[in-house]
Amino acid sequence: MKPKVKWHRSFRFAYEGVKYALSTQRNMKFHFFAAFAVLILALYFHLPKLEILFILMSVTLMIVTELINTAIEKTVDLAMPDRHPLAKIAKDVAAASVLVSAAFAAIVGMIVFYEPIDSLFTFARSTQGQSFSAAMVWILLCLVILTVIVVETRFSHRSQKARPSLLTALAFAVATFITCYVTITFIALLAYSLALLLMVVLYDKSSRAFPALVTGSLIGSFVAVLAYHLVKI
Repeated sequence: MKPKVKWHRSFRFAYEGVKYALSTQRNMKFHFFAAFAVLILALYFHLPKLEILFILMSVTLMIVTELINTAIEKTVDLAMPDRHPLAKIAKDVAAASVLVSAAFAAIVGMIVFYEPIDSLFTFARSTQGQSFSAAMVWILLCLVILTVIVVETRFSHRSQKARPSLLTALAFAVATFITCYVTITFIALLAYSLALLLMVVLYDKSSRAFPALVTGSLIGSFVAVLAYHLVKI
């Protein structure tokens, strides 16, 4: 008869499982970052209790399904090291559960944060900023490119993770330019959604590290916002 595992050791084993998934699975790192950002936004916008509960539920569901997906993948690899159609089906179905939970979390986020973000955009548009001519937009995009090149040169001898992504910088700069022009918040959100989609694609293709993508997006957004408020046409 196997000895019973003490309850505090069970918590330790569970904690080790979370650490393993977070340290080895790229998607888990993205989920944790997204959860952290969403919770910070929830505190910033002072969301009501019911909406916070929906956010916590969607975040928990997303992380739990990713943990289950990781467990299924490792179990299938252990039982069937070689390629097999049934092994592929098991992994695909487990990954589909993560996709469904991520879609649910995205829908919850769009519903919960739309009104606070709409109010934030309305306030930002009411401030005194400058409009861009077509020539000025191209000049500012060149400024974004030069800024990224300078930062990349600064970190050229360091880890690749510290170097910003030029594509995400341009994508978020364009999204910010669109936001400066439009009066409908939904259009601005679509622009940022396309920029985020590009970031996800680059991350999924493993072409750039996630910190590099985030750094590029921050540089592009910062330069565009700075130009909107400071440039005199």
